[in-house]
Amino acid sequence: MAKVIAIANQKGGVGKTTTAINLSSCVAYRGKKVLLIDLDPQGNATTGLGINKNETQLSSYDILINGEHINNVTVATKQPTLFLCPSGMSLAGAEVELVNEERREFKLKDAIEKIKDNYDFIFIDCPPSLGFITLNALTAANTVLVPIQCEFYALEGVSQLVETVKLVNAGLNPSLKTEGIVMTMFDIRTRLSIEVVEEVRRHFGPLVYRTIIPRNIRLSEAPSYGLPILLYDQSSKGTEAYLQLADEFLSSLK
Repeated sequence: MAKVIAIANQKGGVGKTTTAINLSSCVAYRGKKVLLIDLDPQGNATTGLGINKNETQLSSYDILINGEHINNVTVATKQPTLFLCPSGMSLAGAEVELVNEERREFKLKDAIEKIKDNYDFIFIDCPPSLGFITLNALTAANTVLVPIQCEFYALEGVSQLVETVKLVNAGLNPSLKTEGIVMTMFDIRTRLSIEVVEEVRRHFGPLVYRTIIPRNIRLSEAPSYGLPILLYDQSSKGTEAYLQLADEFLSSLK
């Protein structure tokens, strides 16, 4: 049965989608069958895996709003064991449409329950907000993984996400736990990056992954080619970092 991991941080620009794409890709590369669900209306995880979101007939919107079976939405990627539920422009309206729905926070959980036995891992790329779409992800997930960028105000908003997780624990998903915190956009040349990592480790202790994701030009280029970094440049520092993160993620499960 698949483990479901929501990748979330309501603060934008923290490397959330980059982590969703590349951690999914590297875990699949390690021989696991992986599904990535793009729940961000911007659809960057979709385009980052080479899928044209304007040409997909069905999207994660149809799962949440129309009750579409998740298998009908899932598409293949360039990696044989990595699959994607794409996002689409219509998902932007789902937040409002969910307001009056029954079991509005459980739409994704109900859909995932039907296909959990088909995958080893299901990652969910959440939008940079804490509305009903993100609540659906947190209700469906076993754990939440939080990317934090190595920049000033790195912890801004994380406390709000922690409080949201507590609320989800109390009412919607009592078993939800924090998978871990991954530091992104690390620049070894700046004292600030080092200080931010130290501060986050001081604040969250063993929840912070040892692996740190560096700033890397190839990592930034890869999405424009519709490829995870592993397929774009296997020798890059970005590939090395995400493979290390995948290995650390997998070893922690043992």
